[in-house]
Amino acid sequence: MKHISAAACGSLIILATACSDNQWHIKGSLDGGEGKEILVQATDNGRWYTLDTITTGKNGKFDYSHQAMGRPDVYRLNLDGKNIYFPIDSIETINIAANDSAFDVSYTISGTPAAETMMQVDKILRDAVVTKGAQYVATDSVLKRELAQTILADPSGIVAYYIISKQINGQYLFNPATRTDNRVIGAVANAYSEQRPADPRTAYLRQLYLANRMAMNPGMIAPSDTIQASELAYFDISLTNQKGDTLTLSDAVNRNKVVILSFTAYTAETSPAYNALLGEIYSRHHNQGLEIYQIAFDDDEFQWKQSANNLPWITVYHPGTNGPQLLMNYNVQGLPTTFVITNGQITDRVSDPTTLSSVIARHL
Repeated sequence: MKHISAAACGSLIILATACSDNQWHIKGSLDGGEGKEILVQATDNGRWYTLDTITTGKNGKFDYSHQAMGRPDVYRLNLDGKNIYFPIDSIETINIAANDSAFDVSYTISGTPAAETMMQVDKILRDAVVTKGAQYVATDSVLKRELAQTILADPSGIVAYYIISKQINGQYLFNPATRTDNRVIGAVANAYSEQRPADPRTAYLRQLYLANRMAMNPGMIAPSDTIQASELAYFDISLTNQKGDTLTLSDAVNRNKVVILSFTAYTAETSPAYNALLGEIYSRHHNQGLEIYQIAFDDDEFQWKQSANNLPWITVYHPGTNGPQLLMNYNVQGLPTTFVITNGQITDRVSDPTTLSSVIARHL
């Protein structure tokens, strides 16, 4: 047997203490919930996964620790599908007291100002859903002004990011496609860029803000348009045309050899020239198996419909309430943006519309 000296043992104790200090802690109680299993969950780009399982002890008490991740993040406790969200900055201790029968409603969080603020934000949102209905929360201007004040009080904080990324009834509380909301997102993106440049959320926030800023200002030049789409599958799209019919991109792709996927805004100054160019290509190649699936990001749906009635190809509308996911899926940083889908694969991202004709001819 190998013996360890007292000095070495002391070093091990110091090392163990140092390691244990680099942890965050939850001290909690679950009223009426002795022997219950609570999941500790973290998120990765919106996908929640389980870190550990806590089993409550006598009187519902529990104590949990986890290695610090080196940056602020949002975690949650999950009990039978009900969630309590809380922020962790580094190595703090969070205190959570909850009720077994009303886990995601009857609870308190303390320990840090951020944790208490997040609890208050969720309480405000719960109350708004109860009194006004989930479908109206994202459009409640008074509520959003209150939340904006919370965000701007600490725009580089994890609570600001939490509110920006929060969805109610499938709708973002702050819709990047709305000018006033996008200004708040821009403030958070700017604060993260200045104070948290290495945080993985910083790039996401900048992309979210800039993509939608350029969608609302089509004349802007994109900071980068170097991403090339080469032999990539596509994200399907399902939107309604000017007649109210739901049309999918996949149906157009399945029926045609080549599809031009066009992201545009009909009210932009460049739109008439761009659509005229598309019209020439469509007339020349439609009978050879070409279709155009065009998505409009206009603020005025009525004006879009008037323009769409005069176009021979597929035209669909993307309302602002749908959020930014479609733009992010295709990394759209400015309008118009054009892709070519050939035999079910994205083969080209065309940054210069004047070259589109030769690209299409190459595939037909």
